[in-house]
Amino acid sequence: MYIHTMIKKVFFFAYFMLFTLPAIAQQKALAARILADQRLDTIQARALQLLTGFTAGASYGEVWIRDFNTFIKGSLVVHDKEKVKEMLLLFFHMQGRDGNIVDGMIPKQKAQAGYDYIYSDLAPEWAAHKNTVETDQESSLVQAVYKYVRHSGDTGILHTVIDHQTVLQRLAAALQYVHNARWSSRYNLVTGATTIDWGDVQPEKGWGVVINDHTKWSIDIYDNAMYAIALKEYAELSGDAATYLPLYNELKNNVRKYLWQAGKNKYLPHLYLDGSPFSPDFKEDEILYTGGSVCAILAGFHTTREIKSINRQMLAAAAKEKYATIGITVYPPYPEKEFPNMKPYVYQNAGDWTWFGGRMIQALTEQGMVKEAYEELGPMLDRALSHHGFYEWYDVQTGAPKGSGDFRGEAGVLYDAITLLKDWARRH
Repeated sequence: MYIHTMIKKVFFFAYFMLFTLPAIAQQKALAARILADQRLDTIQARALQLLTGFTAGASYGEVWIRDFNTFIKGSLVVHDKEKVKEMLLLFFHMQGRDGNIVDGMIPKQKAQAGYDYIYSDLAPEWAAHKNTVETDQESSLVQAVYKYVRHSGDTGILHTVIDHQTVLQRLAAALQYVHNARWSSRYNLVTGATTIDWGDVQPEKGWGVVINDHTKWSIDIYDNAMYAIALKEYAELSGDAATYLPLYNELKNNVRKYLWQAGKNKYLPHLYLDGSPFSPDFKEDEILYTGGSVCAILAGFHTTREIKSINRQMLAAAAKEKYATIGITVYPPYPEKEFPNMKPYVYQNAGDWTWFGGRMIQALTEQGMVKEAYEELGPMLDRALSHHGFYEWYDVQTGAPKGSGDFRGEAGVLYDAITLLKDWARRH
């Protein structure tokens, strides 16, 4: 017995010396690198300077909920929480009677972008619009309120009454709207118009952000992952886990059943409900959807092994283009013949968006893959520093920055990713 005990002690000591100590040393070295990296401090400082505003960016007059959701944590650093709360509550003032949430809002006198504007007596000085091809507005607002409550400590917002309904009730109505108006009873999954990954433009020429006679309804990972995150976070906000966590679990199971391709470790781009808008010989299944995949990881849909595989595929896609990072939206891009409304390597059709690449850095860090997160963040930091701004997207063939030069979505996700990395480094 004594000999057996001694052998076990020697074994554990040897294991500790061979594996545990080197791992601890590597973590300490990585933590030191992160804390000494002045790029992180510079980017965070610049991000906070930009987050003094709420519009999506310099070229946008609107406050968009899908963008605001991704920079609200930084907003709470530079603004009094009451100011952030006021902006959030505006979306409830513009909420439809069926529970739907608008995309963006703009002061009424500036409403000249050509949208079919929405008005409300509860906010008479504002005009709003909704890009109806997408199904992420409701989920984005739930997530934004969750971040606000978690980082401000202000639970009072949940009980604020707007036209006889509390914010909690209005959030529940928003979630129910998706189930009522954007739901496939056959698959028990969220539906939307066919777009590129998380994008908001349909393939056909014309005003592609609004449902029309050409719309092809489909199911994709982005809309479902965003809704799943919202269900889980609303369960926490409301304290009603008994109702909302089963809905989350059912959604997760159906995503795994119908969209996740286990043999390829990637998502099916679309599951079509009434036919595809693309040519019969077009192999859409070969396209990697990066943004939706990131949201699926954040939604808790994946094992560590699967996350590593997704990350490898994103790195492999980026390696095929000279100036790409893991933020490249899809790969390969849709040919112009198939998607005439957006040419290859333009905007959401294989443009490079730190807005989503930065979220992958957050996902990797939360999964303990900190070395990968830090290394994959580097090209995004260098790009932002070299161009002296937070650009909306980047051309992966030329490296040129595109779109708004002061895009708050990029600033917000970089600020959050760096915060997570620094927090990890301080603990190690």
